[in-house]
Amino acid sequence: MVRIFAHANYDFIGFRGKAIRATIALFVVGMIALIVRGVNYSVEFTGGTLMRITVTGPNAAPGALRAGLQQVGIGDAEITPFGQNQYLIRAPNAIGTDPDNTSVTATAIGKALDQVVGVGKWRSDGSHAVGPKVGSELRTKAFLAIFLSFFAVLAYLAYRFEWRFGLAAVVATFHDIVLTICFIAVMKLEVSLIVVAAVLSMVGYSLNDTIVIFDRVRENLRKNRRDHLVEVLNRSINETLPRSVLTHTTALATLTALAIFGGPVIRPFALVMFFGVFTGTFSSVFIAAPVLLIIEHKWPGVDGRGVKVGAKSVGARSKPHPA
Repeated sequence: MVRIFAHANYDFIGFRGKAIRATIALFVVGMIALIVRGVNYSVEFTGGTLMRITVTGPNAAPGALRAGLQQVGIGDAEITPFGQNQYLIRAPNAIGTDPDNTSVTATAIGKALDQVVGVGKWRSDGSHAVGPKVGSELRTKAFLAIFLSFFAVLAYLAYRFEWRFGLAAVVATFHDIVLTICFIAVMKLEVSLIVVAAVLSMVGYSLNDTIVIFDRVRENLRKNRRDHLVEVLNRSINETLPRSVLTHTTALATLTALAIFGGPVIRPFALVMFFGVFTGTFSSVFIAAPVLLIIEHKWPGVDGRGVKVGAKSVGARSKPHPA
């Protein structure tokens, strides 16, 4: 079989300055979008009723549907066309005295559609409703799940390697999450449970790539006792480059198919994961490895060679050996 990048010999650590500047530029663009547009939470997190409908009557324009919803007391509903005479209606549970009684809103939407379109001239293709209390709990638990993932990562890598590797991986993971949130803001994606699942999946994907590189770093530290950390990091990244390229190419091919043919429900997951493959690969090479270099320089630890890594001139540039 043909093994691409079998003899890769790139100075990845030498490009860390340019990579960090690129990250800062993406972060600034994303934060501007986040401040201007805010976070577009779905009904799972804010509470409300989501209904997909197909209209066969003459009054199928979004303006006519919105006017009918206003007549029954739903004045701030969002109506999004996504197919031929197909609409996605998002409405808050603002009808009645109990906002957690989601059936009242669903009944009001059906009544409005009967008045505007006509009885029997529309059908529901699926709906679900979430009360505001449940939405608040889901939002809190989603943030908690992401927050606890940092500690789980740090504990696992500290056990498998040492705390320096764990801290570098956590910094890279934080980088991935922040840039992914910025990507969601730039793309104006709705933050739903599916998007949260994509973010957590992206974190796992990025960590797997980082662990593969760190595992090779540990092996090379033991085999090459006289090479300093810059050489070891470059060699380890180059040695794992064929595996990374093949894995990421197949993942991107699958995600591309999901984004194109998966429909409106699965498309946000595919887009977030598609971006996550890029940022996860980027952070494993240009964030995790340089951060490990900085940590070992500031707080040198005893590695597999039995000497202090920080005792060498880790800030110096050197060319990696051929893989």
